[in-house]
Amino acid sequence: MASYVPAKVWTQESDNGGTWASINRPTAGARHEQELPVGEHPLQLYSMGTPNGQKVTIMLEELLALGETAAEYDAHLIKIGDGDQFSSGFVEINPNSKIPALLDTSTPTPINVFESGAILLYLAEKFGRFLPKDLAARSQVMNWLFWLQGSAPYLGGGFGHFYAYAPEKFEYPINRFAMETKRQLDLLDQQLAKHEFIAGDEYSIADMAVWPWYGNLALGNLYDAATFLDVESYPNLQRWAKQIGTRPAVQRGKIVNRTWGEPWEMLAERHQAQDIDAVLTLAPSK
Repeated sequence: MASYVPAKVWTQESDNGGTWASINRPTAGARHEQELPVGEHPLQLYSMGTPNGQKVTIMLEELLALGETAAEYDAHLIKIGDGDQFSSGFVEINPNSKIPALLDTSTPTPINVFESGAILLYLAEKFGRFLPKDLAARSQVMNWLFWLQGSAPYLGGGFGHFYAYAPEKFEYPINRFAMETKRQLDLLDQQLAKHEFIAGDEYSIADMAVWPWYGNLALGNLYDAATFLDVESYPNLQRWAKQIGTRPAVQRGKIVNRTWGEPWEMLAERHQAQDIDAVLTLAPSK
């Protein structure tokens, strides 16, 4: 096979194949005019049940479980495979055209928040929950929140893309990103050997950020890669992933805006608590 020689100036000649190739473009901005739907609750979420989307719906369900009624939300499905994220309405609240995006209508002028980590931080500060006030403890949570935001692209856009989504299996990128993913798993395993939760001894937005990516990976729910990455060899990560996965709010939040899987794992849109309740009743008895 001939080696690839990059052009002097890159141009998009054609789609490069693989999942998402039909919607990827080298330009930003709206591609079509379409307003976003608006529900009745203070918080309007526009998302899909990917790991990044799960972070926010888990956080919202955790807040509701604590009695924070102002955290009631409408979760509208953004079908990223269809390009919904490039509508004029979505781009207005997130110019980067990525899910999730949040609109807080409880303020005199609605506040738009995008990037999943920013949304977690916004909600934690708004409600005074899941983010310690003590400077040292808060710093640890922020360390791991930002670690996740910087590390997950190696797992998703790196390993996940080349292992699961690329049009062909290529040895070099799979090995490169598998090595980095294994290093990250080892790091988490060592951290969780010393602490019950990611950032210490209290459940926080750091756990909500990390679990949808690395918890799902450890539990075999991401990229069908559990055996390839030998996830069972990280016992502390396994303990934590299972512990977080049993939380009722996590079980509720992880199905919101999800359109694949078993019937009890899917809820395209959430507008009231009963929407989730109805889906969860479909789960087989254990």
